[in-house]
Amino acid sequence: MAISDVKEYTHLTADEVEQIGRELDQIRRDVEESRCAADAAYINRMIRVQRGLAAAGRLTLLAGSRSRRARTPAWVAGATFLGLAKVLENMEIGHNVMHGQWDWMNDPEIHSSNWEWDTAQPAEQWKHSHNYIHHQFTNVLGYDNDIGYGILRMAREQKWHPANLGQPVYNAALATLFQWGVALHDLDLERIRKGEKDPKEMKRQLRQIARKGRNQILKDYVVYPALSGRGWKTTLTANMTANLARNLWSYVIIFCGHFPDGALHFTEEELEDETRAEWYLRQVLGAANFDGGPLLHILSGNLGFQIEHHLFPDLPSNRYAEIAVKVRALCEKYDIPYTTGPLHRQYGQALRTIIKLSVPNSWTSSDQPEPPSPVRDRKRRTDAERPARIRQLGSWTRSPQERSHD
Repeated sequence: MAISDVKEYTHLTADEVEQIGRELDQIRRDVEESRCAADAAYINRMIRVQRGLAAAGRLTLLAGSRSRRARTPAWVAGATFLGLAKVLENMEIGHNVMHGQWDWMNDPEIHSSNWEWDTAQPAEQWKHSHNYIHHQFTNVLGYDNDIGYGILRMAREQKWHPANLGQPVYNAALATLFQWGVALHDLDLERIRKGEKDPKEMKRQLRQIARKGRNQILKDYVVYPALSGRGWKTTLTANMTANLARNLWSYVIIFCGHFPDGALHFTEEELEDETRAEWYLRQVLGAANFDGGPLLHILSGNLGFQIEHHLFPDLPSNRYAEIAVKVRALCEKYDIPYTTGPLHRQYGQALRTIIKLSVPNSWTSSDQPEPPSPVRDRKRRTDAERPARIRQLGSWTRSPQERSHD
């Protein structure tokens, strides 16, 4: 069900919504004022661990290439180390650094303006599609391109097309090749299909993606295998396995945070005169958490606290667990839905939605009340139609290097 008025949906008065906003602002201030050396030590430790895992993986594969007997166990260990390193860099480090969570440290090596992560999408394009669009217009139909990534129908309000019958196949391909799907995300495939994309901007982005993708392919599938000498095939397949593990894991985590039952969608009417407090409320209603221990949360970039991340995307991820206690208590106080559950259940619900929405609405029953507005083809908005309003969502600017290529 797409919501057009979060106050009406939650049965809250305008004063109650604004009070919730003030209490959430206070949570933000408390964390901002208490950031300290222990937080800085956390991200530095994560980076050291990640680099250590990557080095261990490379050295293990290199050592295993010198002995036939050791090759298989070295491959298993090397691929495991590399997979963990890629997951950690992608989820807990790269994603969170580029949100500006550690900019307060004033460390140029760990700053959102400088970090380039180990995945195919250029950092600049990710910060535009993620920081600027997704986090501002979370789950708003026609505004948030993350609803289906341009290839999946993820809301009953979205118009059905016979091509949607292939959703189970598209979904499997997206999961397997997730870093490449994300790399193409900022292109906005839907607008390209409709001929609405500026050709000059599209070519600029494609050049940028080609350079980043080329470097990723050369690193993982040419340079490192070549350095392994006779064991190049072992290193090549280990790198492929590590990338596949990272792709599948990041796909599952992201889908669990946005598409389980209880993660609501919104119509563009909700954006009309939306206050900061109403934006907060939309983040709570539009995201979903999953349960787990400290290691699971670290490997998922602390996105098991997706609700808290959407409320405070620029606060340090290691603080989300303590923030979650306060946010959940606030939701209970005002009787606001707080969606959470085991990881397997959250993904199972998202997968069920993908399968059900591959066919017309009339063929299946809705898991939620039918939308109050008619199903229609909601046009993708351009940047000019997506105003920037929330300062804390992370910066996005085109780099001087990219401007010079125009």
